[in-house]
Amino acid sequence: MAGRRFSASKLIAESPLPPVRILMTKRKSLATKPHSPSVSTPGRAGQPDAAADAISRHLPSPAAIRETIESVVIAFVLAFLVRTFEAEAFVIPTGSMAPTLMGRHKDLVCPKCGCSYQVNAHDEVDTDGNLRRDPGVQIVAGTCPMCRYTARLDDNPQHVSYPSYNGDRILVSKFAYQLADPQRWDVIVFKFPGDPPSVSGGTDARTNFIKRLVGLPGETVRIQHGDLWVRQGQQPFRIARKPPEKLWAMLQPVFDNDYMPRIAEAGWPARWQPEPPADGSTAGAWSSDENATFHTDGTAAGERWLRYHHLVPSYRQWEAAAGQRGPSPADLTPQFIKDFTAYNTSRTRAGDRLTPEGDSLGQYWVGDLALRCTADVESEKGELRFELRKGGRQFRCRLDVATGQATLSISGRDMQQFQPGAVTSVRGPGRHEIRFSNCDNEMRLWVDGSVVSFNASTAYDDLGNTLPEMEDLAPVAIGSVGAKARLSHLAIFRDIYYIGDMSAAEQPAFGGDDTRSSSSVMADEAQLKNRADHSADFPLKADQFFVLGDNSARSKDGRLWGSDNYWVPRELLIGKALFIYWPHSWNKIPYVNIPFPLFPNFARMGFVR
Repeated sequence: MAGRRFSASKLIAESPLPPVRILMTKRKSLATKPHSPSVSTPGRAGQPDAAADAISRHLPSPAAIRETIESVVIAFVLAFLVRTFEAEAFVIPTGSMAPTLMGRHKDLVCPKCGCSYQVNAHDEVDTDGNLRRDPGVQIVAGTCPMCRYTARLDDNPQHVSYPSYNGDRILVSKFAYQLADPQRWDVIVFKFPGDPPSVSGGTDARTNFIKRLVGLPGETVRIQHGDLWVRQGQQPFRIARKPPEKLWAMLQPVFDNDYMPRIAEAGWPARWQPEPPADGSTAGAWSSDENATFHTDGTAAGERWLRYHHLVPSYRQWEAAAGQRGPSPADLTPQFIKDFTAYNTSRTRAGDRLTPEGDSLGQYWVGDLALRCTADVESEKGELRFELRKGGRQFRCRLDVATGQATLSISGRDMQQFQPGAVTSVRGPGRHEIRFSNCDNEMRLWVDGSVVSFNASTAYDDLGNTLPEMEDLAPVAIGSVGAKARLSHLAIFRDIYYIGDMSAAEQPAFGGDDTRSSSSVMADEAQLKNRADHSADFPLKADQFFVLGDNSARSKDGRLWGSDNYWVPRELLIGKALFIYWPHSWNKIPYVNIPFPLFPNFARMGFVR
């Protein structure tokens, strides 16, 4: 994704120069104000006029004038030094790093479930950032990430206007890599190596790009099954694991139960459902209320599970719901979680139908998942259990609410010795935010925003579970064993899936939007397994770096630059992306709808992870 710098005028406007200029202007006005020379007045021959004398006494001395000029010159020099060596402002034009960094986009609100999301609007501008007048490039529809309702933007009952906004404005540290080497997972700005250098042999003529750094000098990077593997020399490949703060920032939403789709009114089932126990007992069963919370009284002697089923309505099924037609049995078949990104579902006037294109609905199965929920523990004892499934394996966390002891486990005879333990703050009744993830062959647990430290490594070797199984249609669950608890704010996320199949763009999309029968799910499973077998290797030499976009399905990154220049040379690095300091502003105060031009968008301001 190319990064477009601000113009010099914008940079100067944001520098500390205006106060100096104001000071200079005031002094200039005094120095050039016309005044009379010494004159005589009656009765005081040869004495200067009092007013003229006062002005004369307040005129700046030559030393003061020189000091002012020097201050202005130094301010300009410092500003340009900061711009050249320290930090520079950039604006993000495209969506190859979405949702980490937004290019030109539209902010939408789903009319069915109320979810806020963004869709790409880069096609509405030309390469210079000017709005295109062609009606065929105007964005008219987008698909909600929660309920998958495809809304036409110019045909809503509230008559809401959805303008296109410029991309995020970020600050880039140009000095960071003078003190330390770039680190994996940094978001970096660099000159595109595919552009020819300037006539003078410099790099200024090259286009600025921004991507995530994933490969370091001397490594070979392998993209396989959506993950990144690296090795030095002839050593075995090892999976590249994201630090906890990077991982959580890069996770992408799958479903948030706080957004209850209105298609349920037409008979569409809930995604979170109590799992019937094997003994047929109803004691301790999970129940739900109108506030999207789930409760168990903890009276069951064994496990009671609440399980997520990836039941995603299609465009056709939403049309049927609009006609008050309930779902057929074939409609109620769940899907596999894929690399779906709502940002890629924008539709233009050039399209004849609003139906989302097949590839924008996701083409690859994603098994690396994370769960977040709020747990209100209402008993002194018992256990809460959290489960994530991937490729036929169960990854669990048992949380004893009496002692706060957390224990991790993985199903299978070969993993019986894997039992990392830790003590958490979950002891007795109380409210806690719980996060549990299984990504990059590593399990992690967060309690109230803090990463839990276990007494043994929570990482594991490759288990051969990189292909989807039918159990992955219901991959997330929360259980109780004798614990009385209430669950709310249940949300599921997926890891970024890096596409290693270079021919994917030339293949037809599969898993059509209007097929939901069990036979189509099995066909979908077969095609997902076939596509997951693709991989690609990228060897790097000294001072060569490999970069990828977070929006892998829409990123022109190192994978696609060609076999002879897929790396970024060290001399083309500009710096490290630090801070989103000015996302697009609002024209009203949020939540109260009071008009306020250029009201800052504080929610998206923050450090770039």
